[in-house]
Amino acid sequence: MLEVRSFLENSFSMEGLDGELASGLSALARAMSVKPGAILFEAGDPGNGCYAILEGSLKVSIVSIEGDEQLLAVMGPGSIVGELALLDGRARSATVTALKPTRLAFIDKHAFERFADQNPALYRHMLSIVGKRLRQANDVLAARSFLPLPGRVAQTLLQLSETFGKRLDDGRILIHYKLSQADIANMAGAARENVSRVLNDWKRAGTISRISGYYCLEKPEWLEQASAL
Repeated sequence: MLEVRSFLENSFSMEGLDGELASGLSALARAMSVKPGAILFEAGDPGNGCYAILEGSLKVSIVSIEGDEQLLAVMGPGSIVGELALLDGRARSATVTALKPTRLAFIDKHAFERFADQNPALYRHMLSIVGKRLRQANDVLAARSFLPLPGRVAQTLLQLSETFGKRLDDGRILIHYKLSQADIANMAGAARENVSRVLNDWKRAGTISRISGYYCLEKPEWLEQASAL
């Protein structure tokens, strides 16, 4: 699968993967498509493999017993989900749902283990990916513990820009994914009304803007300062 090999060689999730390893992994991948609203897997499901997002978007969330949802991340092309299962084999820790029509490449855990046992460098690469995710999770946890609301909103916008960002003139970053204020509030762990006030203040100050329904970070360096602990 040439498309999967290109993903593995060039995506930000698998950055730096050796070409031969990318070729070997792509041979293991199985293409699949899911419709909006389809649940890829739920928290507690067996960890049977990982998914590369070729097109579309997925949300990662945790759902309480009462049915309340906490949105952890929105992921798009260039991302991998479920990679932890390749290393620990434990049950899924979150629920992943398609937000748009999405094309994926699935890599089975057992097939991955056979290939990685023959190519130990692949384990090291996957550990670096998991380590990056752990650092991001720690940043979110620290932000919710210590940052005021504006800092948490800034962090959320910056994280989204890493996945969906497109560089514009003068250092501006367009988040090329349409998000509601409720989505941003959910990810920031705050009430929508409070997040709305923060976003409106930033629009008036020229810190962010809306372009054709997309959020644009007019002053990303200011948001980085606001999100710093």
